[in-house]
Amino acid sequence: MKETNFDFIKKFSLEKKLALVTGGGTGIGLAITKAFVTAGARVVITGRREEVLQQASKEIGDEVSYVVGDVSDLTKIPHLVQDVATKFGDIDILVNNAGINLKKDFWEITDEECANIQQTNVLGLFSLTREVVKKMLPRKQGVILNITSMAAMYGLTRVAAYAASKSAVLGLTVELASELGEHGIRVNSIAPGFIYSAMTDKALNADPQRKAKVFGRTPLGRMGQAEEVAFAAVFLCSDAASFITGVNLPVDGGNSIGF
Repeated sequence: MKETNFDFIKKFSLEKKLALVTGGGTGIGLAITKAFVTAGARVVITGRREEVLQQASKEIGDEVSYVVGDVSDLTKIPHLVQDVATKFGDIDILVNNAGINLKKDFWEITDEECANIQQTNVLGLFSLTREVVKKMLPRKQGVILNITSMAAMYGLTRVAAYAASKSAVLGLTVELASELGEHGIRVNSIAPGFIYSAMTDKALNADPQRKAKVFGRTPLGRMGQAEEVAFAAVFLCSDAASFITGVNLPVDGGNSIGF
């Protein structure tokens, strides 16, 4: 039977889906949350600061709820996932967006600082994904979307601990895509390029040499917007991407391939 235009559009819909978005109260996580709601999903956002989550939930509307949680506290992750499932239902989509960075010369980074980055960006992500996947396995369906970074794709200087963490996330994305595919679970990632925020803009303006390097290798010649990452997230988590798994999609204006 030939699909109608409506059927085609529905493939890009997230209607009747429940998504859990970590770090969903600010930045890229907030943009993904807004885009998911626009695409028809219900979204639960999580993060450490309740006031930020409250504000985001209030701003977007009734389709967004929140659960306070710190992904770096591994002992509380099983409870967090069970809490979401009990209150809101089966999790169809997990977006691992929460993460922390550290800009510092490699030789100045302490073991404690490096471990702190890995605790949130790798171990927290690993633990949360495992607990959500346990809930997805009996239903033989689900989507995991990890947020990686340009730092996992080329030698971005002065972020060694962060680059190590995001490289680990990229490796985990590929492994889980291979392992979970037979269980109906797709796993992909997005590698945002230089995405505009007041903080990013200020940092680049304070370092003219780095700013020139960023824009010099970005064919589209500008920073991206958070919603441009969010649009890609909606696609990868929708049925329109039903035969896509194990992909790391750069949303970077061509930065990763620029000369």
